[in-house]
Amino acid sequence: MIYKRGCDKKGQDRSCSKCGKRRSCGVYWYKFVWQGKLVRESTKQGNDKVARQMEAARRTSLAKGEVGIRGRRVIPTLKSFCTDRVEPWAKSTFEQASPRTWLWYRFGIDSLKKSATLANLKLDEIGPELVAEYASERKRDGLQTSSINSCLRALRRVLRLAVEWGVLEASPKVKFQSGEHRRERVITSKEEALYLAAALPLLCDVSVVLFDTGMRPEECHCLRWENITWDGGRNGVLLIAKGKTKAARRVLPLSPRVRMVLENRWKAVEEPG
Repeated sequence: MIYKRGCDKKGQDRSCSKCGKRRSCGVYWYKFVWQGKLVRESTKQGNDKVARQMEAARRTSLAKGEVGIRGRRVIPTLKSFCTDRVEPWAKSTFEQASPRTWLWYRFGIDSLKKSATLANLKLDEIGPELVAEYASERKRDGLQTSSINSCLRALRRVLRLAVEWGVLEASPKVKFQSGEHRRERVITSKEEALYLAAALPLLCDVSVVLFDTGMRPEECHCLRWENITWDGGRNGVLLIAKGKTKAARRVLPLSPRVRMVLENRWKAVEEPG
């Protein structure tokens, strides 16, 4: 319902002292109950027809919100989304915690921002055909297949972040280039022995731990004495508390020579707890 507020009752026969009439000046308000709550707002209008239209519009707005109907999203371009949202997030998340991951993000984001094919397109305009054209563009720039696929992974990550953050409803499929050269060289026992013989003592010990456990270097550098249990398993175990991914947290058995290396260093620092 609508009603008028603004007139007072201080005049003769409870008329308004300002206009001399009853409910002639002032503005209309509306009030109604929505989901058990009273909604009361001013229309700031003196016309009753306009006030009723505003009340109806307010009811419609509340109804749309209840069923999840929203106004049309403003979709940013790929370049602006990378600049304004993805790059600041990646920098704050990985620059200190994982510098190599930050470098990957920075390379991929820079490639996307400079792309003549995608940079100025809105995110919802990017489809599989344009993804393929972007791969062709990077190939014309002289990049090898592995570098092109790295750029495509960055694009896929940006589009998935857009979905995760509610900017897009869905992300397009990103197809990678075939023929990527993978480096999978395994050193021989002879090469390992030659390397350890030539390495400085600290580097030799670190290398032994890496060789026998398969840890990533950053996981080894983050080890603490409290992560090592001497009486677990056959030769003891160590806990990887944090790593590159959530799955990196794991328990690894110690080989005899890893136990010897760690135990010697543990005793050298007076056996900390």
